[in-house]
Formats: sequence, structure tokens, C-alpha cells
Amino acid sequence: MTILPEVLALPMAMAAAAGLVGCFAVMRRMTLASDAISHVALPGIGVALVLRLNPVLGGVVALVVGTLLVWALEHRTRLPTEAIIGVVFSAALAIGSMLTSGEELIEALFGATRRPGALETGLGLAGALIVAAYVLRARHRLVIALVSADLARTVGIRVRRLDLMYLLGFALTVGLGLRYLGVLLMGSLIIIPATTARHLARSLGSMLALATGLSVGSTVLGTLAAPLLHVAAGPLVIAIAAVFFLLGLLVRRRG
Repeated sequence: MTILPEVLALPMAMAAAAGLVGCFAVMRRMTLASDAISHVALPGIGVALVLRLNPVLGGVVALVVGTLLVWALEHRTRLPTEAIIGVVFSAALAIGSMLTSGEELIEALFGATRRPGALETGLGLAGALIVAAYVLRARHRLVIALVSADLARTVGIRVRRLDLMYLLGFALTVGLGLRYLGVLLMGSLIIIPATTARHLARSLGSMLALATGLSVGSTVLGTLAAPLLHVAAGPLVIAIAAVFFLLGLLVRRRG
């Protein structure tokens, strides 16, 4: 099976967005919550399949609704974000499992390597560009809000709005990878390269660059090697990202 360059364009753009978003997910200590958020897409995929619509569209809609729900509950209750996400995730997983079954469920969970149409590719590339541009533009505000929400407010940063925009960017990034990696693996691509980059990098800029490179590199290597090894591309991408993480631990230890 030959992998055409245009087939790699969307996965590479998705991976770049995942690397950038993942850096702030790691710094916000959303490592476990990030994986849970991706599962919110499952009921949307199930509804889309029942209605014979594009499953990615259903997943993105569910992610946006779930993100808005988590954000609203976080700011209107005293419950921790992780607890709110855990409740929403559990309900979404249960509903999604009832709406999908068999091969459809496997593809929703682990993704499937298929050549996307021109419209899907265009929308995906645009979505990845929007996420990347937002993260790079807002990176300093995001860091200030992480250090101190009160400090951020004193310098004119709207913290609640910033949180919402970041969470929506996170949701969009997950949506970009649903067809390729599925709801179980997409969260891993966001977290693993960013965790590796945080361990190795010595500045925010180098962390963002390294996380993006590791995410894109894992995606390209996994996509190219999967047909040769006769395995699914999605799990191989995550396995390669995990290998990079282990190598990063060794490199830092020797350094």
C-alpha cells in the first residue's frame, strides 16, 4: 500500500495541533482529564451513524457540547475539573457504547486509516491552522493564567474566556484526529509528545517546537510503517510516541 503525500497532509496537521495543545494540557495538569475529554465524542459518533451522517461531524458536535458543559460546571460549582470531566466522560462512554456496536464501535474507539475527501481535508487543515494560530498567539496569556489567575486578571486577561477558548481548541483538536486515531488514542497523541517535550525542553518555545516535532514525527512514522508491519496505523503511532518518551528519559538522565 502506497501512502500518497496528500493522505499525510491531514494527519500531519492534526498532529501539529495536538503537540501545541498538549503542552498546555500538561502544564494545566490535564493529563488524565485530556484522555477522558476525547471519549465525549463517542455518543456524537453513535448518533451520526444512526442518522447516516459523517461520524466526525457528530463527534465534533458532541465534543463542543461536552466542553461547554464542563466549562460551565467548573465555573458554577466548586467541584474540581477532573471530577466534572470524569462524570461527563462516564456518561458519554455509556451512551456511546449503546449507540454503536461491532466494527463501527472498533473504528470509533481506535480509528481507521482511510483517504479523506477533499472537503474533509480542507476543513481539517483549516481547523488545525486555527488551533495552532490560537495557541501560538495566546501562549503568553495561557502561561500567566497558569501562574496566577488573579495576576492574569490584573493585567486585563479574561481568564474565564481564555479557559473556554483553550478547551474549545482542545475539543477541535480531538475532533481532527477522531477518524485517524479514534476516541481512545487521540488523547494519547496530545499528552505523550507534550510530556516528552516538557521533560527535555528548557523554555516554552523549545517545548512547543519539540512537542510538535515529536507528534508529527510519530504520526508520519506510524502511518508509513503500518502497511509494512501489517498493523493498524493508530496504535502504532501511539507506540512510537511512547518509544520517543522512553528515549527522552534516557537522554535527559545521561545529560
